[in-house]
Amino acid sequence: MRCPECNSSESRVLETRTYKSSEIRRRRECNSCKSRFTTTETIIVSYPLIKKRDGCQEPFNKEKLRKGIQLACLKRPVSLSQIEDIVNQVTQKVLEDNYKTVSAKDVGQIVIKELKKLDDVAYVRFASVYKEFKDVNEFVETLKKDYVIKPKPETQL
Repeated sequence: MRCPECNSSESRVLETRTYKSSEIRRRRECNSCKSRFTTTETIIVSYPLIKKRDGCQEPFNKEKLRKGIQLACLKRPVSLSQIEDIVNQVTQKVLEDNYKTVSAKDVGQIVIKELKKLDDVAYVRFASVYKEFKDVNEFVETLKKDYVIKPKPETQL
């Protein structure tokens, strides 16, 4: 580590703190000029590629995942921290298996499971976009499978 003042490579660490979950901050003092400066260290995570339906691949993107979940949760009683928890859970599950490529379908299934636990409307919104239903009947059939929808009893007048 080079001092920003005198460019010396000799410094000592005065204090080390963990910042967030993947960043370490160090307060340093230059042995030559006694200048103090802060450095940060971060872990570089190698995310897998996402294989899309059309066969093309793109890098895993947490921001894109977050935006999709936020859109599904729009105007719902879901906090930003709950959305961030889902993003982190999905990311963790994607990284667990150490695959170089993961299908978008698998990522979508994980998101659907998490949203289903959190909010029914957000789940339906995400599923309706993610599963690309051909018509309303296919959508209703899928919902019936996921939730055992009981028909309303007929009332007699």
